[in-house]
Amino acid sequence: MRFIKVVRGNRIAFSLAGGFALAILLISEGSYQRSVARLDAVPAMSQARNSIQSLVDGVVNAETSERGYLVTGRAEYRAPYDEAIKKVSTSLEYLVPYYSNKPEAAVILSRLQTATETKLSELALTIQLIDEGKPEAAKEIMMSDIGKEQMEIVRKTTNELQDYELRNITQNRQGIYASLMLSHIGVAGLMVLGLLALFMYLRQIFLFTQQQIELQRMLQAERNQLEAEVLERTAQLTQLAQHLQTAREDERNRLARNLHDDLGSLLTSAKLDAARIKSRLMATAPEALDLLAHLVSTLNSGIALGRRIIEDLRPSALSNLGLVSTLEILAREFADSTEVQVHTTLAPVELNPAAELMVYRLVQEAITNITKYAKAKQVWIELGTHNNEVEVSVRDDGVGFNTSTKPQSAYGLVGMRFRVEAEGGVLSLASAPGQGTLIRAKLPAAVLKDTAAL
Repeated sequence: MRFIKVVRGNRIAFSLAGGFALAILLISEGSYQRSVARLDAVPAMSQARNSIQSLVDGVVNAETSERGYLVTGRAEYRAPYDEAIKKVSTSLEYLVPYYSNKPEAAVILSRLQTATETKLSELALTIQLIDEGKPEAAKEIMMSDIGKEQMEIVRKTTNELQDYELRNITQNRQGIYASLMLSHIGVAGLMVLGLLALFMYLRQIFLFTQQQIELQRMLQAERNQLEAEVLERTAQLTQLAQHLQTAREDERNRLARNLHDDLGSLLTSAKLDAARIKSRLMATAPEALDLLAHLVSTLNSGIALGRRIIEDLRPSALSNLGLVSTLEILAREFADSTEVQVHTTLAPVELNPAAELMVYRLVQEAITNITKYAKAKQVWIELGTHNNEVEVSVRDDGVGFNTSTKPQSAYGLVGMRFRVEAEGGVLSLASAPGQGTLIRAKLPAAVLKDTAAL
């Protein structure tokens, strides 16, 4: 009875309280339903992105397996091709119905499917010719530009689909943020209105102020906690990335050693056997000497190819001749293989082996980007010590780009930046359309001190 009296005596207050409670419930439920609907769509989008990547990986693996099968003729090189075909088929089985009600993506998928089927048909024809004992015909097909064009279409369309899915995921995320923000704003607004109404009816100014202070304190504490967690996760990811980079270089070293020890000995042994056969055939079968000479030439090419691969994996000149000589060799080979004039100003510097390898990879990646995108006629490579800092820079007079937009070689630049920062340095980039590009890395004096300690 007392409760009923209280309600009757404060009808307006309880009506406002009930209205606020109902409004909060409606806003919270509406935001929850919208957020759940958007979150439910995320797994399908992620699966679509994975299927797109699996498709392009399958086509690349099929092409790689086909080339390995053509070169070796061994059945174990054929197995990855068959597995890749299954991967491509599985990806298409998911993507076709997934994009059936999405006209924009369906058009892109249609182009991707056509290019993929064309490329796989070319690979299947090549495999068939190899199985029929016609490797030269298979090689002619492989050397044609048809497969390359189709691969470019596959890569382009998969990038378009990935961008499409990324836009959808971004829109979903923004929608969730908007729903949460609407809920947050609505709930916060209704709470303020409720407090104001309560203030009007109950005159509890002090309690209202204390509640606001406490809410701010809790939000600040939560914000500080989140910032600390972000910093911790960032540090962990940086350490993980550095570990993966080190593991990749170690794996390159291991592969280089295996190729040098195993492949080199096999090819050298085969060359010696060919020399013995030649001495025996000179008197008995001189007509076979031309074929034997071709075999020796092929072995020499294989040995040279192995050496190039080993040098790409781990430049032996870096440990044998030093950083300056290695960079001179790299610059000379680049100039010989292109029509670009390379100017070098290289001075000896004191760096630990890891930092020397980082500088070499930095220059190597910069040269690769110049070859692909810059259309430069001249390149300047400099290395030296300035103000107790080791500086390395690569500059070209190519087309340049707008640094405020993401360039085509963005991932290469990200890799450069990480390599430099992993050694405690700083990477800077300067470029503009038509004014070339300058990449400069500075390693602090701390690196030199560490080197001296070693």
